[in-house]
Amino acid sequence: MAAARRIGLVLCPDFDFMGLAVTSPFEMANWYAGEKLYDVRLHSELGGRLRAGLGADVATEPLAEPDAFDTILVAAGVGIPTTAPGLAAYIRAAAQSTRRLAGLCLGAFILADAGILDGRRATTHWYFAAHFRARYPACKLDVDKIYIADDNIWTSAGMSAAIDLAVGMVERDHGRDLATSVARGLVMERRRSGGQAQRSALLDVDPPTDRIQSVLAYARRNLPKSLTAEDLAAVACLSPRQLTRLFRAETGTSPAKAVETIRVEAAKLMLEESRLPLEAIAQAVGFANRERMRRSFLRVYGEVPRRIRQAAGPLAVM
Repeated sequence: MAAARRIGLVLCPDFDFMGLAVTSPFEMANWYAGEKLYDVRLHSELGGRLRAGLGADVATEPLAEPDAFDTILVAAGVGIPTTAPGLAAYIRAAAQSTRRLAGLCLGAFILADAGILDGRRATTHWYFAAHFRARYPACKLDVDKIYIADDNIWTSAGMSAAIDLAVGMVERDHGRDLATSVARGLVMERRRSGGQAQRSALLDVDPPTDRIQSVLAYARRNLPKSLTAEDLAAVACLSPRQLTRLFRAETGTSPAKAVETIRVEAAKLMLEESRLPLEAIAQAVGFANRERMRRSFLRVYGEVPRRIRQAAGPLAVM
């Protein structure tokens, strides 16, 4: 029997309890495998009792030498963390000697403070994206992903995305079957691949006037139709040119791009929750064919439909 992989979860003062949930996929992997695949420990810079943002505290061990770990996970709190110089030095050493290092949610700020995200792709909570970009311009931030693995440096997006990251690590270590069992055991609605977005793109399309809202509602109800510029303009009682101008002013995007997003998000849900053929899904949401749908998925999600369906695995409705 191979030795268990040692996982160190490094907690920062005022840490968010959601960060502790990242340990559950490793615990579940041990249970399903019937052996101790992972040995997870809680650490902090100085060890001892560490207080969470909500006021409760947990027992932690002092930081061990980085090369004692297979994987180090760094969890922060609900606000932008202040990185102690000693912790930054430790993170830099860990990046060189640990097989895998991850910043969970705002833990990405700590990794960036240590300088190890320079030139790398990373993600963090979408709410703090602008601050992150201004503070760390050398990092290639991509908040449209729920987690990113750039070589041995991993980062996760907001809150529960850390669980998806941990399931992704289990898959990388022990294969898809065990990772899918872990996701089922955690009663995850579906497994999310790292390439999926943190939030629906439609949340950013929130027009203030009834005219544009009615256009979007019409599009959602009539996805199989062609939804031409003339069709949408008629709903708003405007000319196509007037609609485009008003639509951009209120949403920051064009009617065509908004319709594409609605189609893609509807198709994604069908991919994850049904076993309909790709061609049937494409037709159901209004794409001319599966190739057109594929190109739209690449634009919106950076992944092809087949990969998103594979990531959902047996959790998708049969």
